[in-house]
Amino acid sequence: DLIPLAKRESFHLLIGSRLFISTPPPEMEKMIFFIVDNMNRGSKIIDDVDQKWEVAQLNLEAGEKALSASAFHSAAKYLLAGLSLLGTDSWEAKYNLTIRLYDAASEALFVIGDFSRLSELTEKPLLYARSFEDKLNIHNNLVRALAASSKFDEGIGKCVEIVSQLGEVIPIDLTPDVYVYEVDQVKQLLNGKSRQELLSLPKMSDPQKLAAMQFMNHGLTMSYVARPLLNPILVFRMVKMSIEHGMCNISAFAFACYGAWLVSEPTCDVEGGHRMGRVAIEMMNRLSAVEMMPRLYATVFGFINIWVEPWQAGQQKHLEAYDSGASTGDMEYAFTNLHQYASTAIYGCGENVERFSQNIQAYSKRAFQCGQRTAWVSFIVFHQLALDLMGIEQNAFIAYSDGMTEESCFTQCHNNNAISMCRLICCKKKYVAFFTGNMDAAAAMINLYHNNYAVGSVGRLVNIIVSTFIDGLIGFFCARKHPEDEVKWTNVGLGAIKSLRKWVESSEWNFTNKLYLLEAEYY
Repeated sequence: DLIPLAKRESFHLLIGSRLFISTPPPEMEKMIFFIVDNMNRGSKIIDDVDQKWEVAQLNLEAGEKALSASAFHSAAKYLLAGLSLLGTDSWEAKYNLTIRLYDAASEALFVIGDFSRLSELTEKPLLYARSFEDKLNIHNNLVRALAASSKFDEGIGKCVEIVSQLGEVIPIDLTPDVYVYEVDQVKQLLNGKSRQELLSLPKMSDPQKLAAMQFMNHGLTMSYVARPLLNPILVFRMVKMSIEHGMCNISAFAFACYGAWLVSEPTCDVEGGHRMGRVAIEMMNRLSAVEMMPRLYATVFGFINIWVEPWQAGQQKHLEAYDSGASTGDMEYAFTNLHQYASTAIYGCGENVERFSQNIQAYSKRAFQCGQRTAWVSFIVFHQLALDLMGIEQNAFIAYSDGMTEESCFTQCHNNNAISMCRLICCKKKYVAFFTGNMDAAAAMINLYHNNYAVGSVGRLVNIIVSTFIDGLIGFFCARKHPEDEVKWTNVGLGAIKSLRKWVESSEWNFTNKLYLLEAEYY
């Protein structure tokens, strides 16, 4: 305040410049933020082009340091300040500086959820970058933003297009023959390979294969939500590439996803899937691929171990994975783990509903702030579930969108082909209807689910497993109440018993009590 307003910019620029000149290189890492903060406060009065580039370079260094420290908002501030100092000729005169600033800025903007600015920012590098390879990081963050914004079809299309340009053609017309061919290919490659052989695969070194793995990695999540028949094809291709071209950090995730496919319908190889999950975790540890923890924990503890271990056993792992993802910038899977934690807590672990309601509101707020639309919508569905079970007549959606209701959200998800979200809402509505005694409404949800959203639903979370048990109870009730449809509803109940008898072989803890209850209803 002692400095006249008209001289503050020049004064701060002078301080930053003097400190930059006088600070020895070993001390720059400690001083970088203070130096750059002062220079940025006076950057508007810099006229010399070389000095602008020099300050832009310092902003890049400060931004990358902030990114490595998980200070994403600060990183975005520095990187955008650096970009503002570049002239139109920077793509020719300072290409490496320019592309690095755009790459790092797009990363920071994705993590903080500023997708509109990210979209604007990417226009120039996609136009002026000298090669397809130099555009990959920009494409990478754009695809992640599409996934977070629930623009799944567009995101999947972009991933398939880029992977094709990288030499991996993904089949779009998924006929049964194509599926069987892809399954046979990956099974032949894995046949006879021991755990040690998989863990001893050489490192992947081909830049194009590494990039293809990255984009298929993003495609996995979006296809699980919107294109479930494509999802296992991507898994098979990633495993195949890892065996043929060597493993990378993403390979651990690929093998975990293959394990999730093994435990799912129609394969139901729980032992093989559990073994593959352990291989994936060990592969992650050997590769020191700590950034993959959120993805592996979501898959191994959310889709695989629930068939073998008590459901409570994986809950702490999901919370650890959320912290890891929030720290490394993998917000997509940070919130995926919170989703799995919440789903298991309310459906499978007897969580106190009032406490659950309070926690889920905090999760919703955080996901909304980070622009993770798919996650916050799922948390609102869970919050509405808790409110309905407590008998509280309140619209959980209204806090985030004026006029939105559960029904309008369901319609929107259906129109956007967000199949997994439609399943989540169907499951929630059936659960509430069952526990409030509205069995006709519960039966209607069974019909809606199986007529529209059952295809491709191979990967099951705890809520879907419990939903199968609830289906059985509803089926036997409706068979007694509606004699005209007795055969249909009895078959629903018997189908649930058949599933539980198969599942109890791998985990008596999770399934025996449910099987006994269904058998008691039948007999």
